Amino acid sequence: MNKARGSSSIEIKKYEVFDIVFKSSKSPAPFDVEFSALFTSSNGIQMSVPGFYNGGNEWVIRFSSSESGKWKYVTQSSIRKLNNIKGELTVKEEIYNNRLGSLFIDNNNPRRFQTDEGGSYFSLGFECDFLFALDYDSEKTDNLNQFLDKVSENGFNQIVMNVYANDVVWDKDPALSENPQYEFGGNDDIFPFNGSNSNPDYSSLNIRYFKNLDRVIKALNDRNIVSHLMIYVWNKNVNWPKPMSEADNMYFDYVVKRYQSFSNIIWDVSKEAILYGNVGDDYINERISRIKKLDAYKRLITVHDFGFCKRNKSKVDFISHQCWRLPIYDDMLRNYKEFTDKPVMNIEHGGYEECDYEVFCGNYINAEYCLRRNYECLFAGVYSTYYWQGCSWNVIVYDWMNKKSGYRPKMEYYKIMQNFFDDYKYDDFYPQPEYNNSGYCMTDGKGTYLFYLPKESYKTSAGKIMNKAKRLSFQWFNTHTGEYSTVKTEDKMEIFSMPASPWHMKNDAILIVKILEYK
Repeated sequence: MNKARGSSSIEIKKYEVFDIVFKSSKSPAPFDVEFSALFTSSNGIQMSVPGFYNGGNEWVIRFSSSESGKWKYVTQSSIRKLNNIKGELTVKEEIYNNRLGSLFIDNNNPRRFQTDEGGSYFSLGFECDFLFALDYDSEKTDNLNQFLDKVSENGFNQIVMNVYANDVVWDKDPALSENPQYEFGGNDDIFPFNGSNSNPDYSSLNIRYFKNLDRVIKALNDRNIVSHLMIYVWNKNVNWPKPMSEADNMYFDYVVKRYQSFSNIIWDVSKEAILYGNVGDDYINERISRIKKLDAYKRLITVHDFGFCKRNKSKVDFISHQCWRLPIYDDMLRNYKEFTDKPVMNIEHGGYEECDYEVFCGNYINAEYCLRRNYECLFAGVYSTYYWQGCSWNVIVYDWMNKKSGYRPKMEYYKIMQNFFDDYKYDDFYPQPEYNNSGYCMTDGKGTYLFYLPKESYKTSAGKIMNKAKRLSFQWFNTHTGEYSTVKTEDKMEIFSMPASPWHMKNDAILIVKILEYK
């Protein structure tokens, strides 16, 4: 993020996050100070952007825009020295760092995401709860950068992460003691309030903590990776203030004020929001109302709790569902059919790929089977999220790509997945379960059918397609290698004329069927 003193002339690019810095003597209660700026564009668009205290005598209005042109602003504050300061800036047509812009729901296809720049967004999530702690308080961000570069390279475009967590509450693998550099849980002094997690001072926030978090959100933003930001988590040993207390509201509001200008933000009120009984629907709904009141940019909102989303679907922009059940396709298909006006994301499917340490195994750890569960979600019409035990919780093996020994996660499977849905745009397809046989079917409604087949399925049948086709083409795609088979055409349709998988019992595959000529 670039910075400038208040009232100076500024030029920025579209989506560039810019800090306009103001100086004033420190208030006795700086987090209670009213401070904002009303921005007005040359086209008459207005937005009131809240500012925030940044330590010492520094106050910040953080701004970005998807609209080019000249913007004028005037500050409003309960501190006289910060009030009625006028300035202007120019947003150039040039896009900052190839940013896609913010996410929104496609009005023409409300089960799908789009970006400001008009492109579809095939959401491929990756949970890394403790990302905030990587390179914390270090002058350099080498570990963070190499980690995120590799994540991006493998097709992931969304990180599900906590603003803060302290530690896991389950037993840890003793083998972790041999490589303590990968352990990021239990650091008592990394804390968003003053004091520490074990001895908190709720009267004030720890600005140093949030400056570190700035670097993480910016690093994600620069790589076009969405930060799916979970503001709370209840089962990670956090010594939170009492819900709805002044300290609780101060923390929550500050997060929203400080990070809303990043176009890569999705708000998630809490991981497993209602599961542990700490709070109820009323509290989560009140938090959503606070976001909507404070967030000038109207970023998307969800809650990592399917029960809450189902009961309060009008309050969230998309549905998050944690579902570990074996028949995950059936569960997700029910969601797809029920929620016709918003996307659904399986945010946690119980598949946690193994690593050198037993971090949290869930129900499934085999890499190929974890991949299959992601495909089953996709072919049911919903988005999915990847977990690797080597980075999803307190353990972050940030340099797995450089290690000469040990387990290497099969992240390349997800690059292959992303590439496939570049070739066959996910937004163009929808589930067609009546064509399911030994695999799961999607179609674009224009004569192309995709059948996802587990490796145990030798072939599939699709008599309904064959009955209306005079001529078809067939091609297979290997979900583990990215290999396409040669295209085969057939003009003598018989019920058993579907080709067999060339990777039967080796790899899962997708059969691509196209009607070339109708009867």
